Amino acid sequence: MNGEAGYADDELLPLSGIQHFHFCPRQWALIHVERQWADDRRTAEGHLIHERADDPFITESRGEVVVTRAVPLISRSLGLQGVADVVEYTRSADGVLLHGREGRWAVRPVEYKRGKPKPDERDEVQVCAQAICLEEQLGCVIETADLYYFEPRRRYSVALTEGLRATVVSLAQQMHALHRAGITPPATGDARRCTHCSLRDLCMPGLTRKKASVRGYIRHHVKSTIEETG
Repeated sequence: MNGEAGYADDELLPLSGIQHFHFCPRQWALIHVERQWADDRRTAEGHLIHERADDPFITESRGEVVVTRAVPLISRSLGLQGVADVVEYTRSADGVLLHGREGRWAVRPVEYKRGKPKPDERDEVQVCAQAICLEEQLGCVIETADLYYFEPRRRYSVALTEGLRATVVSLAQQMHALHRAGITPPATGDARRCTHCSLRDLCMPGLTRKKASVRGYIRHHVKSTIEETG
């Protein structure tokens, strides 16, 4: 990490990986450290959904709302870069200035998801990371974001609380520590997570699963990396 300036270009990691990491650090490392991937029906459907959302040449105006698609994102503080499916700008006296638009606009990222809301925060941390990128890029504060799920075909509002933001920062730091060390952690002890994972055959969780906590394993290597880099 480059001091107060944040992460350099060659240190940036894919923002979308934070969702994988929250779900399973081993899955993330197989994809982003070992460069392995395997599509199944679910991931293929997800690609199609994002192709529909990610057309950078489409900007829609709906009265007091401007909708932009495939918005490039970068956060130097998190060391993440990626693309937001959709960013909505709503006219607001407390908002930001937009090039080519009169007035001020409040900013709201919208992330599209294939299935239903998840039992954990893996989707919330992804859209929160997107919001942090937009805050850094536009010099604004974003209090809420949206997740749109195609199975119920509805939006869910996400409050970008201090707790959620702290989780995003912690996950990003762990991702960078493992990436620098080139480490793929063992499988989690929760075998239920592996059932529908597209990387199950590549991962071989039964051979790598350990009784020790994966979070403890990561914390150990994060601490070691921080001590080594000073």
